[in-house]
Amino acid sequence: MRRVYYTRMRTIAIFVPLGATLLLAGGISEAQPQHPIRASAVESHEGLTISVLPLTEAAQYKEKFPRKSPYAAGILAVQVSLQNDTDQSVKVSLERVRLLVTLSEDNRQQIEALSSSGVADVTLSPGAKDPTARRKFPLPSRAPSSGHDKNWTELEKAAREAGMPGSIVAPRGRLQGLMYFDLQGQFDLVSAAHLYIPELLVLEKNRSLTYFEIDLSRSAVN
Repeated sequence: MRRVYYTRMRTIAIFVPLGATLLLAGGISEAQPQHPIRASAVESHEGLTISVLPLTEAAQYKEKFPRKSPYAAGILAVQVSLQNDTDQSVKVSLERVRLLVTLSEDNRQQIEALSSSGVADVTLSPGAKDPTARRKFPLPSRAPSSGHDKNWTELEKAAREAGMPGSIVAPRGRLQGLMYFDLQGQFDLVSAAHLYIPELLVLEKNRSLTYFEIDLSRSAVN
């Protein structure tokens, strides 16, 4: 039986000691801004739990991409976490993973994940993102840039290090990293998108698991 749900990050309560409260009583306190809490869309079955969190805000890219952000070029990064609660290894065919986006009522497109070199190519290509361009159906692919300079090398390394570190989830283990999809800056499509993971194999038993199709609209801001 497949279970689909989403989890919320717990809010940490901060308790101020009585003494500190008294010290602040005579002063003027300034409330700290409250940042929205994001939830990961989660699906679980057959001992494997996959959670996904699309990064839809520029600030979410700064830590891993401090200089040149794929987000600014219209690339969506999706944080994917696979938790294996079984005693067998599970292999995930990452090259088969697709982002399914609904472009219109009768048009659902499959977008392949970008490699780290593809992220660098698209991000650094001239005119990578044109905010004035009209939406095109289907989403066109963008040609890779020619030549690899220092900026390309640094960005490719950053994308690779932040990406999925492998394709095998060890028994009782976890695999986590980013996957990248070129949305041409049309991030509103995330509200009608699904992450489709069709090929998972239990290695010791050579047995396929049921596919995962995770609704990214369940990843919400609370």
